[in-house]
Amino acid sequence: MEFVDSELFKWVIMPLIIFFARILDVSLGTTRIILVSKGRKGQAAILGFFEVIIWLLVAAQVINRVDNIVYIIAYAAGFSAGSYIGIMIEDKLAIGQIALRLIVKKDPTEFISVLRENGFGVTVVDAQGKDGTAHIIYSIISRKKIRLYENLANEYVPKAFISYEDVKNVREGYFHKEERRVMIRSVFPTRKSK
Repeated sequence: MEFVDSELFKWVIMPLIIFFARILDVSLGTTRIILVSKGRKGQAAILGFFEVIIWLLVAAQVINRVDNIVYIIAYAAGFSAGSYIGIMIEDKLAIGQIALRLIVKKDPTEFISVLRENGFGVTVVDAQGKDGTAHIIYSIISRKKIRLYENLANEYVPKAFISYEDVKNVREGYFHKEERRVMIRSVFPTRKSK
């Protein structure tokens, strides 16, 4: 009990505990919100459970000692760092699918062949743009494969206009075998019988 009442604990240890706990709970919260937006309710609920427990424990410490400015700064800094780290975690997890639209002026036949050789589904539509004929290339891919797709686009159609859009659910279409398994499991989770 003596250690808990020490100046070292009050001004260094507890602020560090608050800071790192806040990073954890805000990172969980950021990831939870992203899971909700992707329709993954069960995973989001589990993260939310732990997020709230951590938040309550940390908030109680800060509220009980609101006169300690170091606790307040640690709490706020942990929130800020947690937001940043949560986004970094989500980028690494690359959850879900993304829709890509490329608008190219030159003939995209070679690029489309390369995309298909690399397992990407592709739909092409001829279009009319400000400067004449164009081609719209549309794909829905796993977010984990976006770097490969971008590298191919930079190599074959470097001047393409590219737009990205998150996709909540997909149905039908052409996908890698591994992507199909992941999407089917996320939409229709399997249960083991009792």
